[in-house]
Amino acid sequence: MLNYIHELISQRAELTPRSTALQVKENRLSYQQLHLQVQEFSCYLARFSKPEQRIGIYLNKNIENVVTMFACSVAELIFVPINPVLKSAQVQHIVDDCQIQTLVTNKARLAGLAKVLPSLSSIENIIIIDANSTDIEEFSDNFPIINFTEWPKNVTAIESSLPKGRDRSSHDLACILYTSGSTGNPKGIMISHHNLILGAESVSQYLQNTAKDKILAVLPLSFDYGLNQLTCSFLVGAQCILLDYLFAKDVINAIEKYDITGLAAVPALWSQLCQINWQQQQVKSIRYFTNSGGVLAQQHLDILRTRMPKAKPFLMYGLTEAFRSTYLSPDEIDKRVGSIGKAIPNAEIKVLRSDGSECDVGEEGQLVHIGPLVTLGYWQNPAKTKERFKPYGNANNIAVFSGDYVKKDSDGFLYFVGRHDEMIKTSGYRVSPSEIEECLSSLSVVSTAVVFGKPDSHLGQLIIAQVQLAEQHKSAHELTALKQEINQTCKKQLANYMQPHELYFIDEFPINANGKIDRNKVRLNYLANL
Repeated sequence: MLNYIHELISQRAELTPRSTALQVKENRLSYQQLHLQVQEFSCYLARFSKPEQRIGIYLNKNIENVVTMFACSVAELIFVPINPVLKSAQVQHIVDDCQIQTLVTNKARLAGLAKVLPSLSSIENIIIIDANSTDIEEFSDNFPIINFTEWPKNVTAIESSLPKGRDRSSHDLACILYTSGSTGNPKGIMISHHNLILGAESVSQYLQNTAKDKILAVLPLSFDYGLNQLTCSFLVGAQCILLDYLFAKDVINAIEKYDITGLAAVPALWSQLCQINWQQQQVKSIRYFTNSGGVLAQQHLDILRTRMPKAKPFLMYGLTEAFRSTYLSPDEIDKRVGSIGKAIPNAEIKVLRSDGSECDVGEEGQLVHIGPLVTLGYWQNPAKTKERFKPYGNANNIAVFSGDYVKKDSDGFLYFVGRHDEMIKTSGYRVSPSEIEECLSSLSVVSTAVVFGKPDSHLGQLIIAQVQLAEQHKSAHELTALKQEINQTCKKQLANYMQPHELYFIDEFPINANGKIDRNKVRLNYLANL
């Protein structure tokens, strides 16, 4: 039984030491090499860190990033991955919020933090992965600067360097992941070693991952869905290929180059992939693909299945507070169109009314996740933790109340309705934005749609729809004719009270740090232009 996440690597270093664990471009590390680097760097961290201190990682997807994460596990430290696309003020919030003591980064990102560095009072050390002596002198006015490549590589010193005499538990805090912050400042979600290991076991079970898989990691490692690509790979002894892509075509090229068998992405990336040209031959190695972080439009799913006919699609629903909650088996996709499936292994899902009773078939209620995948709550925010994380059933069961509304069919399959705080109240009805978005996205001319409400003194709220056209249709049609086509479709498929009151075309939707559409920013941008 594995207790700590670094054991995912050490176990494989014993079983398959020469197998490739990690690849970035042409750089590869075997499980034995990765294990050795993790152990060595953990000693170095332990020399100037105390157990349970927070180690910030502000890097692209690279080997140093991964080594630092798992070295923290060995040294009883807590890693805090910071999305590399975040700006200095956002990084400052995370550093201050969880009092990061050591920051691991590179020269370019450190330079971008120059204005806020003097105010980062919790930081005691900065480790730069690409520094030379000149760089160290340049930045060392405020903090001790350490060169990542110069740690003492002495394996025999490991035992003497690491902490001793502390009782450890698999339920200890392993990392803090910050939400994408669509409303207010992002919250730190506390995730245990047990959460991460059990999450890998659960997901790899239904994806049927094996040591033969080559998993392409394109999502941020600060995103639980992205981090899971690492843990699933290491659990089964697969090869994980890290990719920072600029264009959607880069993802296709990587699949072809590395013979990728598994790809996880969010709806925004799948939409981009559907709009570019690529051949089946380029993705012939793909065994499965997964979607989470939002609903995958049916037209995009159809395109992906046509272009990757041998690949099994897994449609998933999850929230960082409980890692992953449901999945729809590929065998059920044609029978359960629009479903987010059933509970994943090691999870129990309930659909509850506001009074805590269970909903009937077809009745909308809040999705509540119960079981060992539920995380430890919000960092230093007991009030918010108490609001979302509550006992359920016996005293040992903690449930997280998602804030998402779903309904179930007679066979127990779940269907997403919408977030409680995004539901539109118009003409006396509660309207799900996702239902209207699904209707809009069914049109071939539409790439992506976002729907939200605007206050109105007569109806309560007006329904506002913003649409991004598919690339091939952006200049081929008159916008007036397109708007008429879209409105006609809505009239045919939606009840009168669900018709958009205003429809706008938008060139591009804002994307948050995890690659998902920033719905709150879409709404705020609209309101700012009134």
